[in-house]
This record gives sequence, C-alpha cells and structure tokens, in this order.
Amino acid sequence: MSATILQIIPELKTGGAEKSVVEMTEAVVRAGGRSLVVTEGGALCDDVIAKGGTIIKMPVATKNPLKIWLNGKGIAKLIRAENVALVHARSRAPAWSGYWAARAAKVPFVTTYHGAYNQKSSLKGFYNGVMARGDWVIANSKFTANLILDRHAPNPDRLTVIYRGVDVDDIDPDAVSSEREQVMRSSWGLDGDEFQNKQIILHAARLTEWKGQRDVIEAAAQLKRKGDDRSVMILAGDAQGRVAYENELKELIRKDGLEKHVKLVGHVSDMAAAYKSADIVVVASREAEAFGRAAAEAQAMGCPVIATDIGAPPEFLNLGNGEEQATAWLVPVADGAAIARRILSILDFEAGELQVMAGISRHYVKENFTTLNMQNQTIQVYETLLGGPLATVGA
Repeated sequence: MSATILQIIPELKTGGAEKSVVEMTEAVVRAGGRSLVVTEGGALCDDVIAKGGTIIKMPVATKNPLKIWLNGKGIAKLIRAENVALVHARSRAPAWSGYWAARAAKVPFVTTYHGAYNQKSSLKGFYNGVMARGDWVIANSKFTANLILDRHAPNPDRLTVIYRGVDVDDIDPDAVSSEREQVMRSSWGLDGDEFQNKQIILHAARLTEWKGQRDVIEAAAQLKRKGDDRSVMILAGDAQGRVAYENELKELIRKDGLEKHVKLVGHVSDMAAAYKSADIVVVASREAEAFGRAAAEAQAMGCPVIATDIGAPPEFLNLGNGEEQATAWLVPVADGAAIARRILSILDFEAGELQVMAGISRHYVKENFTTLNMQNQTIQVYETLLGGPLATVGA
C-alpha cells in the first residue's frame, strides 16, 4: 500500500506555487505514492492529471471564515475516505482548512511558505501564521526562512529551505528553435529592419508598481540620453486589471519619446523562447522577492541577469566568487541609472565572453537549482514525517 499525499492550492493557474503542485504530483507518483490535489480549478488541472494526479474540486480560494471552516470539515472527511497520509498546503486561506482537517484526522501537516506576505497588523500576522504551523515548514529561500523565524518563531529543526526548482529541460537554449525565437520577436513587434541588430533587454513580471517597470523605463531614458541605441526594452507581463498603472507606464514612454526603445508586450506564454530571445534579463523589484523565478530561469537559459539587491535573488544568482566568472549583477532598488550603467557594461562584453558566461550560468543552475532537486528534497520531508518511503508506508 502506497502513501496518499494531499496538496491544497486555491487555484491552479500560472504561478510558482501552482507549478510546484504539478511538479510534486510528478514526484509523488514517481516515488510510488498517490497524489490528490484539492483546488477550485484552473488551467494546470490538466497538467496534474497528466502527471498521474487526481483533482478534487472544492471552493478553497475563499477567504470567508465560515467557508474556510466548512472546507476544513470537508477535507477531514476526504482524508479519511481516501486514506490520506499527509497534507501539504501552499496558500494561507486553504492552509487553515488543511490545518484543521489534518489535526482532526491526525495526519502530518506540511506547509510551503511561498511569499513575503504583507503583515501590517497583528490580525494579519495571525492569519499568515498558519503557514508556520506545519509539522514541517518549507521556505523557498533563506530570505523567506529568516522572515518566518522573525515573524512566527517555529521550531527551527522543522524549518527547511527548499529552493524553487528550474526545469532545465524546458529552459534550455538547445530546446528552443530559431522558429520559436522568430515568433517571439514578431509578437514583440521587432520584425522591422530598425530592430534587427538591437540587443533585447527583457523584464518579465506582471504590471504592478513594486515590480519596478518605472525603473526599467528610466534606464531606457538614461541610455537614450547617453546616445546609446544598441538595445530595446521589452516589458512582458499582464496588467491583471491595473489599467491606471499600465496607462501611467505608456505615458512615461510617450513623454520621454521611448516608443522605439521600450515595448509593453503583455502576457508571454512561451517564457523559454522569451529568455532565449533576450540578451539581458532585468529583475527590478522594489519589494523583496521570496524567490524570483525569472532570475533563476534566465540563468538557466544562460542569459546575464541584473537584479535589485533585496530579497532572495542575491542568494541564488551567480555573482561570482574567487575565480568564478559572475553571470549576474546587483543594483540598488529604484535606481534606473544604475540599471542603465550595468546594461552598458554587459553590452560591452565580446561575443566569446558572453558565450563562456552562458555556459557557466547554466551549469550553476543545473548544479544547484533544478526541479529534480526540489522534488527530491520535498519527498525527503514527506518520508521523514511518514517514517519510510512513500511506496511502502502503510504496507
């Protein structure tokens, strides 16, 4: 008899936590276990099923306290009916339901703290605190682990850092055809002769103020003032209804005459092709990233990275040490001029130097930050709590 692992996520749309659910479904099934996922639904449900998992739909995206409690009762019933051995929650509201259910059913409860959640009141601190109530708490970076310790003081022996993994088979320069690159460039409006020799600076993040799009636009303005016309900035990300902010960015572009220097291109579905098409990736976040998937994936593609010096990215970017060549660089927060200066320094590298750096960058990620590493380390947490391999637990 193999162990049944139940993961809980509000919705299975695109995102780091959501993608982790799919990846851990694959890992659980590969390890001989059974994977159930409780969610309201979403595009990635099909991916869970394709990996051998089972979707159970419940209204777990709700933040209504009564409905959260009712979901807890429903999940407890599910745990007993499906002989669930362990519950793994990845978001706060459904984590409360999972916590109560796991305690009622007397099975281990695991949480992954995926974000640097806002905590401006004691009530919000209590709400966030469920993510530190697991029998084992997984932090997606050292930055996040320190945040958990400062805010919630869990047992440090049951707190583990497991970095978000990069799928190095998908994010692989050899796996992206020239046709995919061309489709990407065309979708960005870079077909014309005026863009043929431009270096592409990619900023991939949803359009929200704290992601730093203003600073990337300011960097473009700085480059224009310096008379450097070698690059074009691509701001890739969905506004998600933030129409006022999107219009503000468009006005900044218009005001500085940057229409040919900065392009707002909306959501990008083929991120591997986006990274392959880029010459530099910028992560300009004004607030701390709990992990920073764009920075990690860009490194896996062998692309130089410029990131602000806060949150988790300084932990996992290859900043160089000893004889190792740096392939990523840090800049101060909200400093478009600093971003521009670093862009200029990277643009001055010779093609051969950039090729060597790309190999170093990809090797660095493959050695340290792969999806397989994340899967294996998480399975180890499950098996520690269950007292044996998933394939034989309860046998």
